[in-house]
Amino acid sequence: MNKRSCEVSWKAFLREENLPHQWCPGCGYGVILKSMLFAFEKEGLAPKDVVVVTGIGCWGKADDYLYTNTVHVTHGRALPVATGIKVANPSLKVVALMGDGDSATIGGNHLIHSSRRNIDVTAIVANNLNYGMTGGQYSCTTPLYSRTSTSWYGDPEPALDICRVVEAAGASFAARTTVYHVAMIEKYVSMAVSHEGFSLVEVISPCPTYFGRYNKVGSAPAMLNWLKENAVPVERASKLSDEERKETFVTGIFADKKGQSFLSRYGEIQSRARRELERE
Repeated sequence: MNKRSCEVSWKAFLREENLPHQWCPGCGYGVILKSMLFAFEKEGLAPKDVVVVTGIGCWGKADDYLYTNTVHVTHGRALPVATGIKVANPSLKVVALMGDGDSATIGGNHLIHSSRRNIDVTAIVANNLNYGMTGGQYSCTTPLYSRTSTSWYGDPEPALDICRVVEAAGASFAARTTVYHVAMIEKYVSMAVSHEGFSLVEVISPCPTYFGRYNKVGSAPAMLNWLKENAVPVERASKLSDEERKETFVTGIFADKKGQSFLSRYGEIQSRARRELERE
């Protein structure tokens, strides 16, 4: 669909009757949701042309606030369902909304293979650094030695870098920002939904209820300031030592390349099959 092919306001996507939302005070997911809808408006999308697939978790509640085609699936399975929808109806814009647990801890296998296929699906990962909905357990993105409800004296596992993983696996677009950097959320989501191939936007979000409280980061405003102070652009991060980079969130675009998407390759195979069948 061409940009601005339909004049639809971002408000057309929002179920205002379901507000106020159920997320905790200070959670950044409302910011991510509105930024995503701004990006939908910017790209000229209409609710009937978009399918949003959500899994389980705090961010998985986002479909409750959307007027569009939505599918709510089991934990870690948003991407295979999104893949099936896109292959069945390539004209739809398919967006998978997942948390850090849903996308990479429980759903890491599907994340890798969606990237490898370079399927035309956009993943928006809201990363609050723990399993927020179920009590603040550590996930694969929890920073090393952080305190959570299941690692009270420190998480022994190094954090997974989601953007680097999908970049290495073959995703053609990957970017990371934080809830503090609101304008960048809209910019990156806009770039992602207009990109051919698998695209992922990771947004680091505060969780004052669990992660912030357990790790004494402070109140919600203090957590936003913490994100601001620890966000380092990818260009500058490349010049830092491993020790200097340890406490930071590297932000920016990790991958933005043109590559043949799954649907493009699949279309070629279908055409080849038809020609061979016609010759028989």
